[in-house]
Amino acid sequence: MLHRIRTYLFALGLFWTAALQAQTLSDEARISLLTCAPGEELYARYGHTALRVTDPAHQMDVVFNYGVFDFNTDHFYWKFVRGETWYELGASPYRWFMQEYIEMKRPVYEQVLNLTAAQRDSLWKALLVNYEPQNRSYLYNFVFDNCATRPYHMLIKTLGDSITSTYTGWTGVSYRAFIRHYTGRFSWSNAGINLLFGPKADRAMSSEQRLFLPEELMYYLDVAYTPDNTPVVSCSTIAPFAIDATPWYFGWPVGLFFYWIAIAGISYYDRRRGKWSKWPEIAAGSIYGLLLLIVFFLTFFSCHPLVGFGWRLFIIPVTHLCARLIYIIRW
Repeated sequence: MLHRIRTYLFALGLFWTAALQAQTLSDEARISLLTCAPGEELYARYGHTALRVTDPAHQMDVVFNYGVFDFNTDHFYWKFVRGETWYELGASPYRWFMQEYIEMKRPVYEQVLNLTAAQRDSLWKALLVNYEPQNRSYLYNFVFDNCATRPYHMLIKTLGDSITSTYTGWTGVSYRAFIRHYTGRFSWSNAGINLLFGPKADRAMSSEQRLFLPEELMYYLDVAYTPDNTPVVSCSTIAPFAIDATPWYFGWPVGLFFYWIAIAGISYYDRRRGKWSKWPEIAAGSIYGLLLLIVFFLTFFSCHPLVGFGWRLFIIPVTHLCARLIYIIRW
């Protein structure tokens, strides 16, 4: 999801806020869901979601974006580690929003929502209320409250909490497998996530829980209907996310193999000279101990929902021990 410094409408200050609140949508207005393709950075690997409000009669074309945060916030990195990052709803002209994604070469897909005039006005007013200074901020949570879940819940509230979809997608699949699809099975990012994630990440997702990722929300709404069989989306231009896979020969399994080779070589050397080298255990133990401290801290002193102690944390010490068996076992 898009994590941006405040570069949007806040720069225009109260003037723009007042201009937005003064608008009453015309009959030509429409509201769309924008889904942005993944970027190269880890935080952008999952895509992004925003809402676009277009009203030609008032020459208005604005994007409401729940993915805005400020690096200059006091103790930002400490709060980020603890999972206490406060995001804000930003609003910017559509051309500004698109220009940024054009520069990043990230496609943006649009789905025009099939709303009645009353529903459209209700959603518009809800966005304006959310955009008021006292309502803009929310405590971001990657899985349960983010740039995709916020527009989704606003939409179902507008439609009366009564939409269904024929798209099943990743229903019944674990959070871990779902996230791995976007980070890449063999990527080092996936290795780090797997070490930090505990048993909670292996729970199967329900139909609604998987909508925290923008691509799933896009597909879900594209074949969603209200109780009277009215499509939620009137027209759309969508496509599957293009996700760059990490080649296996650059991935973490190869790195783990070379780690085993290095420790095995040290063990063989120690056996030949008949003396145990302590420094590999000191170095590996220090790094592994730091990892355990990080997991402990994030498990008990942060708001991250999926972090915890899991069996994958044993992969590193088991690999180290297997390489040391060359010295330990005599034959």
